[in-house]
Amino acid sequence: MAFRLARITLFAFRTPSLHPIPDPPMTPTARSVAAALLLIGGTGLAAPHAPAQQTQSGPLQQAQQLDRDGDFARSRAIYQAILDTITDARAKANVQRRLAMSFGFEGDCAKAIEHEEMVIAYWKTREAEEPQNAFYQQGEMANEAARVCIDSDALDQAERMYRRGAELGNLEPEPRTHPRSLWTYRTEHALARLAARRGNAAEAQRYVAAARAALDGDPKMAEDQERYFPYLTGYVALYTGDLATAEAELTKAVSMNQTDPFMNTLLAMTYEKQGKVDEAKALYAKAYDMARAHNPPAAFARRFLRQKLGM
Repeated sequence: MAFRLARITLFAFRTPSLHPIPDPPMTPTARSVAAALLLIGGTGLAAPHAPAQQTQSGPLQQAQQLDRDGDFARSRAIYQAILDTITDARAKANVQRRLAMSFGFEGDCAKAIEHEEMVIAYWKTREAEEPQNAFYQQGEMANEAARVCIDSDALDQAERMYRRGAELGNLEPEPRTHPRSLWTYRTEHALARLAARRGNAAEAQRYVAAARAALDGDPKMAEDQERYFPYLTGYVALYTGDLATAEAELTKAVSMNQTDPFMNTLLAMTYEKQGKVDEAKALYAKAYDMARAHNPPAAFARRFLRQKLGM
């Protein structure tokens, strides 16, 4: 099987879970519409190699599975049916976030931003009642859109949304629950990846050093974020042609984040560039099977690896 090397990026940093979330309250009509939509074009929802117990029963979870399978017409019909019938603002924001990630599975940066902006608009309405969480969530949603964009080769849009995420997150008032150093680290991390993608190795290394300094300057923040540093260094090495360093650093990253499909994909890409075709093929297949969430790592992994493996 011939492998094609694609330009990708990574998902770094612990964020609020993007695994399936509970269905928002739906009217009987909405549930009937969503159920009917699932029957259009067949009923097979399970992804290749995915065990049966991974399939969720609610309409929102079923739509997420359709995204993982690449059946976007059916998934978006379900999301729209839900949006057309619910009235709770937070529930609507949850569905808009799922819809943004649906476009992430398709690699559509502009539409992902459009729907993440709707979620940001909701969190703006919560600034008075829950300011710490509201500003943090605004930054998170901007960063989430940025990750979709960088994985879709929309580098300028990705940079804009990464910077916007830091600006929004840093509006969090005291007493802060998320330190400024976290947003500094995330921004430097992102700028290093963008520089590597743009072919500027020296600039990428300057941002890597800045990210390292942010970690060293806040040991408490680093407790959660240190495990994301090796695959930054591995990523930059991969995209600047230092395959030996890429393999060493990404192997370390995978050992620290064993079930992350994105990191496993990066290591498989390194193997492929080194000519280790069998190792690359096996790890690509493993990474595909790991991509069962509804988040940026799974969104890219499913899209990229489906093509890579000829599915």
